[in-house]
Amino acid sequence: MEDILRATKAIVAAGAVIGAVLLAAGCSSGSSTASGSGSGSGSSSVNWATATSAQAGGGMSALVAAAEKEGQLNVITLPSNWANYGNIMKEFKAKYGISITDANPEGSSQNEITAIQTLKGRSTAPDVVDVGGSFAVSGAQQGLYAPYQVATWNDIPASAKDANGDYYADYGGYVAIGYDSSKVKVAPTSFKSLENPIYKNQVAIDGNPTQTGSAFAAVYGAAIANGGSLSNIAPGVSYFKTLHSDGNFVPVEGTPATVESGQTPILVWWDYLLASEVQTQDKNFKVVIPSDGTYAGYYYQAISKTAPDPAAARLWEEFLYSAEGQNLFLGGPARPIELSTLQAAGTVDKTALAALPAVPAADGGLQLPTAAQLSTAESVVAQQWPSVTS
Repeated sequence: MEDILRATKAIVAAGAVIGAVLLAAGCSSGSSTASGSGSGSGSSSVNWATATSAQAGGGMSALVAAAEKEGQLNVITLPSNWANYGNIMKEFKAKYGISITDANPEGSSQNEITAIQTLKGRSTAPDVVDVGGSFAVSGAQQGLYAPYQVATWNDIPASAKDANGDYYADYGGYVAIGYDSSKVKVAPTSFKSLENPIYKNQVAIDGNPTQTGSAFAAVYGAAIANGGSLSNIAPGVSYFKTLHSDGNFVPVEGTPATVESGQTPILVWWDYLLASEVQTQDKNFKVVIPSDGTYAGYYYQAISKTAPDPAAARLWEEFLYSAEGQNLFLGGPARPIELSTLQAAGTVDKTALAALPAVPAADGGLQLPTAAQLSTAESVVAQQWPSVTS
């Protein structure tokens, strides 16, 4: 149930068969246990593969020394234009002199899970993953992740992390409405406004919500706008069914190209992807978070239990959750999970913050669906979505 493209990487659980992982398997075997320098002296007494915090391994200086000794980090499915990952990897490498291999950058969350499983014991196996919510949960249930708590652990909301430290949200955003103002003369501001007949044959989402996480999120947002909730996504399906029968919803995969061509001048997608992938190419493109259906979604970090570079993996997480790393996500422009802490501490990048689409005042704050709510919502969409275009 997930598209193989990273640009549609699912935040919800995937159930269909996924294509093979597009990775070139290396011949050498990496250590899945310790690498390592221990306390800053370069000793090997610390097993970083089992360290649950930097402090547990002797502190940040010890972690940096061990990671620099490894000299390598394996990431997976991180396109450079996704949430500013290109600059994030560049800054990490410049700061620590650690090389980064980004395997299968256009892959999916399922590809990441499969890579951990199939490349176990190889030097090419992922050290860390960046996955959708249900993949974070399922990976932990399968025992694939190594518990680890970054130094800023207390700044991550409890609802956005596993209490054991297996996974933790890093960045995300809101479902938003993007539109080409040169073709759409009346600005849409809500899901309700998209029902206006003037938008006939103009509205799209970025794929099938039974396969694509961001399209699924659009249905969740529509549900909230139409009397539903995180526990009831059915009104969102009904909304798109009506929108299609009225002729406004175009049942194709909306992309930057379909916006540019005029096939779908209105696209419902994540706010940060509308900004980074469409707005940067189209000066007339506008992004607004709907006033009646605010829905946030986040991606999650996790360290592979069998990471070939366990110290570098942990240093990567420390970097991502530092003020520097979180501000780099903000420049994505994505919303870092520690945004409120950055604001309170006065360390937020104010220019990047000001560039984010405004969140409606009626938004009740960060509310994320539970694993049980996601599972139920998935089942409902899988059963009911075929009726939308029938």
